[in-house]
Amino acid sequence: MPVQLTPIVYKSLVHGYTWKVSDENRLAELIAHVALGQARHVSKILLNVGAAALPTSMDEAWSAAEQMLTVPVGADPWHRDGWMFQVMSWLSALKAGTDSLINTPQMIFAQKGFDGVQLDFDPAGAISAVVIFEDKATDNPRKTIHDEVWPEFEEYEKGGDANVLVAEVIGLLEKRQGIDVDDVVRRVIWKDARHFRVSITVGDSHATDAGRGRLFKDYDKKIPGDVKRRRGETFYVDDLRAWMDRIASKGLAHIAALRAAHV
Repeated sequence: MPVQLTPIVYKSLVHGYTWKVSDENRLAELIAHVALGQARHVSKILLNVGAAALPTSMDEAWSAAEQMLTVPVGADPWHRDGWMFQVMSWLSALKAGTDSLINTPQMIFAQKGFDGVQLDFDPAGAISAVVIFEDKATDNPRKTIHDEVWPEFEEYEKGGDANVLVAEVIGLLEKRQGIDVDDVVRRVIWKDARHFRVSITVGDSHATDAGRGRLFKDYDKKIPGDVKRRRGETFYVDDLRAWMDRIASKGLAHIAALRAAHV
């Protein structure tokens, strides 16, 4: 696993992990496979449950994957970088929640809906939490959380998009046997079952405990209750756009090598 996780807890405000990339080449390879539509294969590798040989992709799939990792001339990189960060968030969630069910990353840039949904289970196999993700690759983390994340979380806390959340949960439950779907739906509607997870890029000013305290200020006011409802994940990167360019270039090189091998 190329993303290493270190647990953090800041008072009763937030808990979660900091991320550190230990192998950029491996991360780029995994992102490339997700871009090729092979997220299921990646998850099996990471969860050590075995994986069949990768299917030979059609020319259209190679080209589409390359487009996902390429910023058109004259365009901003926000959509590409945001999607790549969503894949990192998904990989980190898989590592942290090995007994959880987690939806796979969206394959359409800026698609409406949740950045991620995770179902956690208690020891008896019942649903203990439905975790809603917000993933942000940004140069302005505090402003992004204050202006974009908190309003979204407040709306979800009030029950906004409950129908979309129920549909996501039911889709995940189709992967697991022996679940009382009606009971799960009731738990989803019950707001205390909803937990929240914001993952965001940070610089020097938010890379310490005190910095994370400033970053996630007011989390407990937006999402009241036990700290277990409030997850915060941070990834320190010195030059976000240059780093994303480097990972994307490595991913494109991996796709090119795979494509050549299938000629």
